Amino acid sequence: MNTKKLVVVALLLAAIAAFFVFDLGRYLSLQVLKDSQSSLTSWYQQNPLQALAIYLMVYVAVAALALPGAAIMTLAAGAIFGFWVGLLVVSFASSIGATLSMLSARYVLRDSVQSRFGGTLADIDRGVAKEGGFYLFTLRLVPLVPFFVINLAMGLTSMPARTFYWVSQVGMLAGTAVFVNAGTQLARIETLAGILSPALIGSFVLLGVFPIFAKMLLKTLQARRVYKPWVAQKPTTFDRNVVVIGAGAGGLVTAYIAAAVKAKVTLVESHLMGGDCLNFGCVPSKALIKSASVAQSMRHADRYGLLPVQPQFSFRAVMQRVQQIVADIAPHDSVERYTSLGVDVVQGHATMVNPWTVRIKRNDGTEQTLTTRAIVLATGARPFVPPLPGLADVGYVTSDTLWERFAQRDSIPARLVVLGGGPIGCELAQAFARLGSQVIQVEMADRLMVREDTEVSSFVAERLRADGVDVRLSHKALRCEKLDSGAKVLVAEAAGAQVRIEFDELLCAVGRQARLEGYGLQELGIPTGRTIDTNEFLQTLYPNIYACGDVAGPYQFTHTAAHQAWYAAVNALFDPFKKFKADYRVIPWVTFVDPEVARVGLNETDAKAQGIAYEVTHYGIDDLDRAIADSAAHGWVKVLTEPGRDRVLGVTIVGAHAGDLLAEYALAMKHGLGLNKILGTIHSYPTMSEANKYVAGEWKRAHQPHKLLQWVARFHDWRRG
Repeated sequence: MNTKKLVVVALLLAAIAAFFVFDLGRYLSLQVLKDSQSSLTSWYQQNPLQALAIYLMVYVAVAALALPGAAIMTLAAGAIFGFWVGLLVVSFASSIGATLSMLSARYVLRDSVQSRFGGTLADIDRGVAKEGGFYLFTLRLVPLVPFFVINLAMGLTSMPARTFYWVSQVGMLAGTAVFVNAGTQLARIETLAGILSPALIGSFVLLGVFPIFAKMLLKTLQARRVYKPWVAQKPTTFDRNVVVIGAGAGGLVTAYIAAAVKAKVTLVESHLMGGDCLNFGCVPSKALIKSASVAQSMRHADRYGLLPVQPQFSFRAVMQRVQQIVADIAPHDSVERYTSLGVDVVQGHATMVNPWTVRIKRNDGTEQTLTTRAIVLATGARPFVPPLPGLADVGYVTSDTLWERFAQRDSIPARLVVLGGGPIGCELAQAFARLGSQVIQVEMADRLMVREDTEVSSFVAERLRADGVDVRLSHKALRCEKLDSGAKVLVAEAAGAQVRIEFDELLCAVGRQARLEGYGLQELGIPTGRTIDTNEFLQTLYPNIYACGDVAGPYQFTHTAAHQAWYAAVNALFDPFKKFKADYRVIPWVTFVDPEVARVGLNETDAKAQGIAYEVTHYGIDDLDRAIADSAAHGWVKVLTEPGRDRVLGVTIVGAHAGDLLAEYALAMKHGLGLNKILGTIHSYPTMSEANKYVAGEWKRAHQPHKLLQWVARFHDWRRG
């Protein structure tokens, strides 16, 4: 704590101490007020402005320091000034005092609380930013909640002082009026308890919860207004409980859950079951990455005491293996499997006609219309193709189209330009380079994988270059050209000059965009941006229409789509009886470059951007026995924790099997387990998972109780005699 804060704390404590040392509280009693009412009233009549000013200052001080006696002073206002003047002066004095109390708590305590409970406080701040004024208002209406507790609690949040002030002034007005009015009838009051009778307290409680019910009513009225243009089309009965549009990860899980709880569900897919992950993304890319990894191991077999060999292969055979792996996994997501689970699977294109009706144009040319209580949109995303002049002329592939485009090639592209430095671009650039392509990776930013910490970006760039990738950072693609000779060129700008890069194939990997067109979103007026706008329950503008997965955001991961699907399914089936807010607190993700990059929670970049205090504990995997034995002694585990505590805020792992190692931290963060619990867990030897134990040990070593250990050392000295 700095000197200024110490001075403020000292002054506050001195003021509070003086109140009790000099027994100033004796003047703030009901009997003293009764005995002196006439003299105080007479003095006020003779010196009205002076009396009001002194009263105001004393009341502000009592409220700001949370001293006992505010209730008596409120009675005094009614007894001395009358109802209207008393109500006016107490209303301002109490709000000013409460605001000063809140600001004092914020100045003195917030930084220290932030450093210890930054993650929790960040979650609370997000809630306060959204609806803090509403909940403060309801608390101010209920006299059972001590106001000084509210002042302290709000001081630890980021609620603006002006919001706190005006909400407090309005919220405390009803209670203030009761006490000021009681003060006008001071002679009849025997105890303060008599003012707040059980009936009156009950009335205040009802008054406090009324805004909550009013909010629920408002939502109901808003929903009615939204549905008003469609009311005439609402069916009296429904063919389905839920219709799910899209059979990727989000849609499959939604349909599975609905069928499991015996709801009548139809799943509509216009293309391939399993969506992008099975057919174009996760599965085929990881199969290609594995083939590339084996080829790289053959080239560097001397690392394992073997003779290195140059891999000989048909690229067509590699791509056939990729397609076979997709085919082997496809039954997990097939029409037959989901039909056997009780899902009505329809292959065709679905369009919402109104909030309860879906028209399906089947792939066989027929048409079907279904009415449904709820609709879940899980339409996924597709690769974003930048509006680059000449791109269509030279031709390109994306992470979706390369599998079909390259399936019949006997040889790998000789010169491949990968446009984009995100996870997809890095994974595929490394894989094709290891398979023998001359890969040039073009990224507009000054580093790869910009969502990761800078040392992660640098490490990945170094590894890609070691594998033969020509990484071009700070290169902004301008256009593509097809020369008379047939050569294809990408023109980019770097350091103010234009650079020309020849290629045989160009892979666009600059991100993905949600599929929003053709499903009736625009016709129904459902707001969209980069994704469909949803609330915390994954509801769209219409409460019975939900969205999950890539089309809903904010994350474009298969496991996040499946995670959201649980909320979408349960909320769609059981609202208004019960619904759940989607929980994004613990979202892991992995980039499958070699070595892998895995992360859950905050990294340092995020923590700094959000102003969250943290400690860093680092363990180098080059020290791990199993990593050394596997000739994979590179990378690290970096854990962010709350300062002085073992609570995990986030983890970044760079190394072999990083994605697998991350699961232990996702579990720990989900269930509130700290590094001490990980340290106390037996990890098999020799395994990569020991890295998690060792980083926990590093944290423990940095937080040794040194003074206690000094006494323990003396104890052992004593025992030796």
